[in-house]
Amino acid sequence: MTSTTTLLRAVTRPRFLRSAWPWRGVAYTATTAVAVGVLWLLLSFLLAPLALAVEVLRLAGPRAGEEAPFRWAGSYVLVAAVLGLIGVGLLALVGPRLALAVAGAERWRLRLADDAPALSRRRGSLYTDPATWRATAYLLLLAAVAPVWLGVLALAGLLVVSTPFAVHHRLVSMESMGSAAGRAALGVVLIPVVLYLCSAFGGAHAALARLLLCSEPDPAATELVEVTRSRARLADAFDAERHRIERDLHDVAQQRLVSLTMQLGLARLDLPDDSPAAGAVASAHEHAKALMVELRDLIRGISPRTLRELGLRAAVEELAAGSPLRVGVDADSDRFTPAVETVAFAAVSEALANAVKHAAATEVAVTVRRSADLLTVQVTDNGRGGADPSRGSGLTGLADRAAAAGGRLLISSPPGGPTILRVELPCVS
Repeated sequence: MTSTTTLLRAVTRPRFLRSAWPWRGVAYTATTAVAVGVLWLLLSFLLAPLALAVEVLRLAGPRAGEEAPFRWAGSYVLVAAVLGLIGVGLLALVGPRLALAVAGAERWRLRLADDAPALSRRRGSLYTDPATWRATAYLLLLAAVAPVWLGVLALAGLLVVSTPFAVHHRLVSMESMGSAAGRAALGVVLIPVVLYLCSAFGGAHAALARLLLCSEPDPAATELVEVTRSRARLADAFDAERHRIERDLHDVAQQRLVSLTMQLGLARLDLPDDSPAAGAVASAHEHAKALMVELRDLIRGISPRTLRELGLRAAVEELAAGSPLRVGVDADSDRFTPAVETVAFAAVSEALANAVKHAAATEVAVTVRRSADLLTVQVTDNGRGGADPSRGSGLTGLADRAAAAGGRLLISSPPGGPTILRVELPCVS
């Protein structure tokens, strides 16, 4: 089952230990330890010239008391200056690129702690892009702060791992049963403590990483309230018009088409098979039946009655049942406002259509979850990826509809897939 919450939020839930989140927290923390080790190995090469420069200056002190002190001191200072320049040059040339590489790896690793797509956009050159310096700040925090937390977690984990050996030792050395039982109880109690610590540390780390590496500055910091309201009114008027068209098609056009199909069927029965008109009437009857199927599909795509009467979950399951792909649906049965349900259904419909037409996918997973006042709809397919809203596809219209409802659309679709489409909508009761 795919959850839509984050590792940091999952820690506060009552059923945390019975979910998969503790193991995701352990995996995230373990990979953090590996990342810190590799990072310090790389940084040691970059910092080596500066460390040597400091060591040369330190050796210059004793030499200053020898014969010709000024000549020795000048030579040491010159060597230290050259080493310092080399070190600063290496940091200036390699440091930003190393920070961006670490940021890329961290965005890939964030899927362990957060199901939301981790997006990043470059602006400007290497040294003028704000993302470069945010990545550099994250690299410094990872190198300086993470080892401290990892040390605390390693100590707690060591106590848990050593518990069986400690209990065996106390039993063999004929210590009291109470001492051995106390050590065993301590180890058992520490297991959930370690899981909570790993997840809390990993969740906080992931939240900080997302803040630094994935957040994009909003150029429109000041929201135009009146524009937002008029946009919402336009969206409501558009939905009302969709409902009117669906009602007219269902109550008028479809009923007349059904009547026409029945009359053609009766006329077909009354005509002898060898009469000249039998073939034409049979052809008209088949065309009328095909047109009725197309009209029913069109009505379902405009505003499905299942969505209005039974809710989002039933409508998504009906949509999945009619898809040629293997679609797994994991959705809450809550009801939401018509505007929210319409946009959420449109997101699933658009994602499934794209998976069939463009992604060459075979499997799709649909998740609909409500967390507090936020409804999250996520559709993941195993297709070839490459979806780009900037090309003016239906994703652009879907993003506009989500924005009109006060939400947002997030997409992760690297070449080769998978594609993750996520819509977040406010759903205040």
